[in-house]
Amino acid sequence: MHETTLLLIEVGALLLAMSLLGRLAIRIGLSPIPFYLLLGLAFGNGGLLPFDASEEFFATGAEIGVILLLALLGLEYTAEELVIGLRSSRRAGIVDALLNALPGAAFALLLGWGPIAAVALAGVTWISSSGVIAKLLRDLGRLSNRETPGVLAILVMEDLAMAFYLPVLSALVVGASLLQGAIGVAIAVTIVIVILFLALRHGHVISRFFPAEHAEPLLLGVLGLVMLVAGLAAEVSVSAAVGAFLVGIALSGRVAANASAVLTPLRDLFAAIFFVFFGLATDSSAILSMLLPAAALAALTILTKLVSGAYAARRAGVGTLGQWRAGLVLAPRGEFSIVIAGLAVGSGIEPALAPLATGYVLITILAGTFLARLPDAEWFRAAVRRRSNPGRKGLSAAKP
Repeated sequence: MHETTLLLIEVGALLLAMSLLGRLAIRIGLSPIPFYLLLGLAFGNGGLLPFDASEEFFATGAEIGVILLLALLGLEYTAEELVIGLRSSRRAGIVDALLNALPGAAFALLLGWGPIAAVALAGVTWISSSGVIAKLLRDLGRLSNRETPGVLAILVMEDLAMAFYLPVLSALVVGASLLQGAIGVAIAVTIVIVILFLALRHGHVISRFFPAEHAEPLLLGVLGLVMLVAGLAAEVSVSAAVGAFLVGIALSGRVAANASAVLTPLRDLFAAIFFVFFGLATDSSAILSMLLPAAALAALTILTKLVSGAYAARRAGVGTLGQWRAGLVLAPRGEFSIVIAGLAVGSGIEPALAPLATGYVLITILAGTFLARLPDAEWFRAAVRRRSNPGRKGLSAAKP
């Protein structure tokens, strides 16, 4: 069978299966993310029927999915809101880094993997998945919640921190000099500052380049700018997601509102592809040997994310229920964790790190998708209210 024909058959079959699973998820009131992941696992390496012809298509689509998720998230906020959020969440960002990086580093050292593997695993457990969390916030209708700016500030700080972390890790794993690592960090940070400056100072000028009232040129222009900036950011070792998010921040007014409307269907398509590809790229047989260590590490670091997310929300004056929402929604790890593990293993640093990281990410995404919904359950809300007002029941009972 011709390769293009096989590609069309595989992509069509997967899209139809995704549609059916999406309908099932809506019917039972769950996020479709776990279903997309399991679908990818079923047809990925080590699955029931591996799909090989469509792997490159889904790899490219997955990258576009993350970019669009973050770009449209950026369209929901202004540059001023971003700066205020970053300033108010600096301490929360430090707490987040310490609480979530140290368990990974300690775990690697306990397994005897050495200091460089410890640095790599620290990054795997530290960085939450911007793509997964952006979709969760949208699916759960929490974009306007009081705790959401704090959650986004932590995500942005984590992604910006990758501009420092990835060049340093790259230098460590290849044995490069300290000077080479410092040059990589300097270039990456400079690019981030330039993009952020343009978004803050000249966002209104950038918006004028796009016709707010004409859907087709607006769609092509904004999508082109988002992908161009994301690609340039990735080229200098800055997160492509950060570049896309900052482009969204830079656009304002009717351009931002109309761009969000025309890009939403594309985001939905490619975001779903991102989660399926994650499963397709995972060798389900390889992660079995590391499943128990991955589960133990996931349980520990879901708890540490809960603490750091709740701390950020509490500093922003958010109530107890909002603190739970902020902490639980930050549980999923994703794209960066896999990139970090691949970078380390590709350079000959501890081969077992790859299946551990893959199992860990899958567990945190599956568990985090369900845990994020807990604060919406009535029994959970009632339990939080009782804990927040322990004397209320007794006072009520004492009334005549």
